[in-house]
Amino acid sequence: MGKLYLIRHGESSWNSRNWFTGWVDVALTPKGIEEALECGRQLADVSFDVAYTSTLVRAMETLLLVLAFQSKTPVVVSHHGRQKRWSSIYSDEAREAILPIYTDWHLNERYYGKLQGLNKEQTRAQYGEKLFTLWRRSYDTPPLRGESLAMTARRTLPFFKREIVPRVARGECVVVSAHGNSLRSIVMDLEGLSSEEVVALEIPHARPLIYSYDGTWRREG
Repeated sequence: MGKLYLIRHGESSWNSRNWFTGWVDVALTPKGIEEALECGRQLADVSFDVAYTSTLVRAMETLLLVLAFQSKTPVVVSHHGRQKRWSSIYSDEAREAILPIYTDWHLNERYYGKLQGLNKEQTRAQYGEKLFTLWRRSYDTPPLRGESLAMTARRTLPFFKREIVPRVARGECVVVSAHGNSLRSIVMDLEGLSSEEVVALEIPHARPLIYSYDGTWRREG
């Protein structure tokens, strides 16, 4: 039976400031680092086969901290050209001892467009509750020059189904470190949530959502 662990990154510096972050590449706070380490301690006895993360540093940081407790060595797999060649491993023993990490932009956070860097409460006051709620919580209304949750799902889900689902279906144990909205789109698909249900879904920082797969998906815990 395959297993899937979905982890939202720990608290970032802009989470702590209540600023819209989107694709701005901010790092974790000390609290976020500790959240990720605690998640890693809780999952230390899980033997992951492969890991995926977005290309944003807060998700990558979180994943590396979580995987610090694994017996295998986490290794970021290079995809392109000279870097791919130069990072080749020529020892069978070493290859068997690594935990491969794949990075991909399709798992990135929802792009918040012109809202990025704005304080959420100030934005609410400026534009009004109705428009603010539409931008932040509706399924298919994007913020100014940004992505809606529906648009995020249209890039995240094809990648998820193409690259990650087949591994879980083969019985592998897969961990994904990503973001509130890219993970919402995945959970929506796995659990068959409606567009109304998914916008109310809250995914906490660095607390794994665990799914098993034996032909159908089942959420654990």
